[in-house]
Amino acid sequence: MEANNRRDFLKKAALAGASALMTPTLLAAEGKDESEFVLSPSKRTDSQLIVPKNNGLKITGTFLDEISHDIPHQNWGEKEWDLDFQHMKRIGIDTVIMIRSGYRKFITYPSKYLLGKGCYMPSVDLVDMYLRLAEKYNMKFYFGLYDTGHYWDTRDMSWEVEYNKYVIDEVWNTYGEKYKSFGGWYISTEISRNTKGAIGAFHTMGKQCKDVSNGLPTFISPWIDGKKAVMGTGKMTREDAVSVEQHEREWNEIFDGIHDVVDACAFQDGHIDYDELDAFFTVNKKLADKYGMQCWTNAETFDRDMPIRFLPIKFDKLRMKLEAAKRAGYDKAITFEFSHFLSPQSAYLQAGHLYDRYREYFEIK
Repeated sequence: MEANNRRDFLKKAALAGASALMTPTLLAAEGKDESEFVLSPSKRTDSQLIVPKNNGLKITGTFLDEISHDIPHQNWGEKEWDLDFQHMKRIGIDTVIMIRSGYRKFITYPSKYLLGKGCYMPSVDLVDMYLRLAEKYNMKFYFGLYDTGHYWDTRDMSWEVEYNKYVIDEVWNTYGEKYKSFGGWYISTEISRNTKGAIGAFHTMGKQCKDVSNGLPTFISPWIDGKKAVMGTGKMTREDAVSVEQHEREWNEIFDGIHDVVDACAFQDGHIDYDELDAFFTVNKKLADKYGMQCWTNAETFDRDMPIRFLPIKFDKLRMKLEAAKRAGYDKAITFEFSHFLSPQSAYLQAGHLYDRYREYFEIK
């Protein structure tokens, strides 16, 4: 009797499993409605948000990370890049910034100068491709300067100034007057504090960029030396983070020395905790206003709180950062970076879901 009961139970369980896997077509053929089955998906297509929508600063710019340093390359061709520009356009991105035109020996365009310095020949002229796509989708392209790698090895910025002295002229002569989408310059050397030589180096490179291009805008994107500035330490956080007061003193001195040739500053937002955003953002905006500079935020769409570097960020973390930027009255939000961490065609599946959550929050169709 017990064996018969067990056989009946197993038979019913198998039938239930098969029913759960039936396609809508088969269900319709049997006159059944999907809603009869517990495992049928929700018919809702949007999330039921319990926070106010459209309450943050929209992302309208993105870096293009094509010289991969610590993030895997996606190996896209022009077809994939064209589609990504369409995804960007859909959510209102109007500015694309090539994060650097080269890093050490890998470069993005066939630079005669850099090839002569031992750099590798690229298979595609990415600068030309990005400028064409930016023109096609009515966006502005910012050219990121060359990163020799020497600064990271020696903390000596003179290499960056020397190499870019030739790169800036070469790029403007090759592409600047050819494309109306060439909209500005990104001084790609990253700092967090008043590093020795930084003011002079930024001023020299910024001035040359503006001089050759008849005053096109320039910007920088430093990081805040906060508790999550731990690269290379093997830790998730550190104790000796910069205070808001020290951050203000040091950046007041830096802005004072560069504001005539650097038009905007986009501080990276991922190195401080979420309850510190308002304090640091308020100082950043105050300093930018004092020196007549644009205050942007570099809203990182990757997650610094994870032990795996780097994966797309949790939506609520991005939302909180963009809401803080809006409260502080920031002028623009850009991100590092759309294609890996926010694009529906990213190698990371989570990025497409973040794109959907972002669109729901900002009510973008």
